[in-house]
Amino acid sequence: MTTRVWAAFDFPEQPTANNGRQRFCFTTAPQVLRTADPAQVSALIATAEQAALAGSWVVGGLGYGAGQVWDGAQPVQRGGAEGVLAHFEIYSGEPQPWPASTGELPGLDWLPETRLAGGRSPSAAIAEVRERIAAGDFYQVNLTSRWRAVRPVGFDLFAYFAGLAAAQPDGYLLYSELAGVASISPELFFHRRDRDVRTQPMKGTAPAERPGAELLNSAKDRAENLMIVDLLRNDLGRVCLPGTVVVDRLFELHQLPTLWQLTSTVSGRTSAATTLVEVFAALFPCGSVTGAPKAAAMAAIAELEASPRGWYCGALGVIRPGGEATFNVPIRTVEFADDQLICGVGSGIVTDSDPDQELAEWATKARFLGAAPLRAIETMRSVDGELQRREAHLARLVASCADLGLSLDLDEVLAALAGAVPASGDHRVRLVAGDGPPMVEVTPAPPSGAPVGLQLAAEPLDVVRLEPVIVHKTTYRAHYDRLRALADPRAFDVICHDGTELTECCLGSLALKLDGVWYTPPVAAGLLAGTMRAELLAAGRIAERHLPIASLAAAEELAFFNSVRGWCPAQLI
Repeated sequence: MTTRVWAAFDFPEQPTANNGRQRFCFTTAPQVLRTADPAQVSALIATAEQAALAGSWVVGGLGYGAGQVWDGAQPVQRGGAEGVLAHFEIYSGEPQPWPASTGELPGLDWLPETRLAGGRSPSAAIAEVRERIAAGDFYQVNLTSRWRAVRPVGFDLFAYFAGLAAAQPDGYLLYSELAGVASISPELFFHRRDRDVRTQPMKGTAPAERPGAELLNSAKDRAENLMIVDLLRNDLGRVCLPGTVVVDRLFELHQLPTLWQLTSTVSGRTSAATTLVEVFAALFPCGSVTGAPKAAAMAAIAELEASPRGWYCGALGVIRPGGEATFNVPIRTVEFADDQLICGVGSGIVTDSDPDQELAEWATKARFLGAAPLRAIETMRSVDGELQRREAHLARLVASCADLGLSLDLDEVLAALAGAVPASGDHRVRLVAGDGPPMVEVTPAPPSGAPVGLQLAAEPLDVVRLEPVIVHKTTYRAHYDRLRALADPRAFDVICHDGTELTECCLGSLALKLDGVWYTPPVAAGLLAGTMRAELLAAGRIAERHLPIASLAAAEELAFFNSVRGWCPAQLI
């Protein structure tokens, strides 16, 4: 029987010192403190601290949206899908060792946002921040966007966290099933032991393939780091005794599996009466994920970012029995929604930031996700060595690779096909190409024109977010795989929809006969322009029309078709 892990963490015993780690999990259900009400956040933190002082372990933290709690001038978007601002779990029992895990990280279909607030491209948003820095609105803004992946049916959340942790074993790693989050953040927000509070802001990033000295000596990254050090000194000064705030270490280089990071360490000492609420009130959210001045930077973030940050850039951590507390800054953090996984990625924008370099840094930071490579696909039918609709498939392949930024050697593709397609017989030919050598898989062709059963998809597709991998045929098919996994096993395929109108099937195109005319949804509805579809439209055998979901009930006939199976009569299951 698999052990249920409610929460787990892997933190240094003493942050900023290399003296061992605490790696524990909790397997009994906790008492949960949770609120989306700003007026309740301070009380929840106080209750969590009192539970730890009484001998319990506490796991949890604050969403970025809690930045509104202690300073009404800090505008924020509400955090997370449920608007949760604070979530703490109180465990009365002793923590346990982590259960055995394969540590394997599945390659999910991660896609970045292509538009921020107001339809701005990320590059345009970065340029706008630079213009406003020049106008004197602020010195730095930490601008971020979201990457999303479809959550597979039956996805094991703790196993995914363990895989992330195995790939990046150091840092401040925390998982909570109930909070719906897995964080492998390398950044310490603060560690509080007795009266001492220590922070370690992280600013400055470079790919691991580059020499670390380049980052260490980068004037831009050092300036960016120093701005946040000054901000953290000021924030600590709000809660620490006068004269106790010091910069312990400035510009330290840290190597992670996929990148280099630049950190500094700032600490101070509080009075004996200082509470955890007061520490959060002074420091939250961490200046490294806002910018400077903090209030002005947060206003720009609320204006420019397309979606709430949720747990990302908030605080996640552990309060140990006795009150010692360690919280990370949740970067390199994945949130779990019902049908998707969400990860925030971004960087600090300063006056000399280059949009292309910043976006490259975002991609570098997202590498920890282990995204599956995106490649283009064409699936064809060969009859006695002849590929059906060959030119149409190749033209679509070239166009897809160009739109997706994939390199393609067409001569190499043609040679691979020539060497793989049998000279006789009926075969299904699957070609994968773009950003690498072409791969050709040949299998016996299915019967042409055989009737099939179809079922309406149990969930809608977000055709706007998924557009790049819907209008092109690619290896990113998790959104289709999820719908097929949720379907009746008797169904050959499912009919996709956006919640309002029909689009296509997962494996081919869809046609409905209404008033004696065969109709197929238009490309604008959010679907792949199939090669057989184009052929039938050109011949006048089908016409385009927006098809509401209700049109299924009114259809006189139903059909599924693609380039391999041909035109297949269909019935609903």
